[in-house]
Parts: sequence; C-alpha cells; structure tokens
Amino acid sequence: MDRRSELRDFLRSRRARLSPAEVGLPTYGERRRVPGLRREEVASLAGTGAEYYVRLEQGRNDRVSPGVLDAVARVLRLAPLERTHLHRLARPARQRAARPCPDSAAPGMCELLDSLPSLPACVIGRRTELLAWNRPARLLFGEVFSPEPGARHMVRQVFVHPAARGLLRDWELTARLLTGRLRLSFGRCPDDPELLALIEALSAASAEFRRVWSEQHLAMRSHGSYRITHPAFGAFTLPYRALSLPDEPDQLLVVHSVAPGSELAAALGGPAGPSKRPPSPESSG
Repeated sequence: MDRRSELRDFLRSRRARLSPAEVGLPTYGERRRVPGLRREEVASLAGTGAEYYVRLEQGRNDRVSPGVLDAVARVLRLAPLERTHLHRLARPARQRAARPCPDSAAPGMCELLDSLPSLPACVIGRRTELLAWNRPARLLFGEVFSPEPGARHMVRQVFVHPAARGLLRDWELTARLLTGRLRLSFGRCPDDPELLALIEALSAASAEFRRVWSEQHLAMRSHGSYRITHPAFGAFTLPYRALSLPDEPDQLLVVHSVAPGSELAAALGGPAGPSKRPPSPESSG
C-alpha cells in the first residue's frame, strides 16, 4: 500500500458512486462497462484536461493546484472530510512531517479517566490503539479490547477477535468507523511504518477487513452510539462523545454515557480501580 494507490482507489470510488445523469451529462442510452463517471467526464466538468486528471488520479502530479483539487471535489460532490483527505493524498510535499505517535495517553488523561467512576471512558490513538481506559470501560469491553501488547489496536480486535460480533450488535458500522479512522490517519501520516504494518497485517489476516477497507470509508465522528449485547449486563444502547485532545491531536478521548439510576449504571459504579495504562517498553521486554 502506498499514497499513490490510495489516491487512485479513493478517486475511483468517488467516481463510481455518481451517475452521468446526476451531474447533468447525457448518456444517449449507452451501456457502460463500469459504473459512475469516466475520468474524462470528471476532467471536463472540473475544467481541466483529461491527461492532467489521469496523472492526478494515478498520483503522478504532486504539483496539482488546490484550485484543481477543489474543482474535482465539487464535481465528485465530496463532503468536507473527503475534500480534506483528497488534498492530503494529492499534495504530500506540502504536508508537515508526521508528528510522533506516543505510546501512552496524554499527561493527565489517566487521572481524568479515574475521575469518571461510573462512565466508561478511554483514550484512543492514531492507529486505533487503546492507550488507557477506566474500570467501567474494562467491565464492558474487556472481553474484546485490551491495552496489552498484541491486542491494543481496536480495529484488529474487531476483525479478528471471535467475541467481537457478539458484543457489538452493529459490528458492520463499528468496522467502518474504525477503518475510516485508520484511513484518515494514513492520509495524514502515509509514512508511518507501524500504521502501514497494521494495515498490511490485517489485509493478510482478514477477508472481512479487505472488503471493508476496499469500500473507502472515512470517519471522524464526534458522537454516536453503540448497541451492545453483553454476557453479564444484557442488551443496551451506549451513547458516546469523542473529543480530540489539543496537545495530542492524534488522540481521542471517548466518553460513554449511562442512564442515571439504570441497572447498568449501578453495575458499573462500584469501587473504582486505577485506569489501565499500557505497559512501558521496559516492562514488556
């Protein structure tokens, strides 16, 4: 996997979801071998040459102007998040060097998690790694997710852990959200070796990951909910809020809300233990 192939696949996927009629192009009843817009149609509608657009889609034009990218985004009806992703993939030389990816939660986050004794909360990193979580989160998700080495990446656990589908009633949605976050991270940091290794390992290990990854989802949700079926607590819906951390923009604080006075709130509100931190490199060997 590399930036050029990702750019090509992204633009192809967005061309494929639009029909000529949707953008006002006549087809004269012709049958098309592939769905969606052709490359020369996108080029014409964007006001650029066909060869220029072909070079862009193939990742062979790193000097493409922001104006052309915005025109292509307009033709393909890209959402703001998709437009940003296109700019990152198409103009890598203008990006700053990738920030280091810390192996632990930002300072003070574990103490914050401990101050939420009845609300499941965790900190997630750039590669969907679980950097820290509190006791309620461990009670709810501990069967599938863990901050221990080999099981820290939530996206890996969703696709390979046998209990994931039973716990997550909306497994498909969760899979799309996690792969969507992973894809956005690749757009920001295409030279992150651990991120690339994770994507390649999952592609080799899981046909389901290959399918969902090929669908080109992008996701950065600030709120939503999960439908959970828990072996101890039964079935329930768990709303959440996800907040980016100003000092660590690659990390998310995810806090789930539990209805006050509910049986679940009572079950999760027991004596709080310290939030779980990943073992240090020294202790893990």
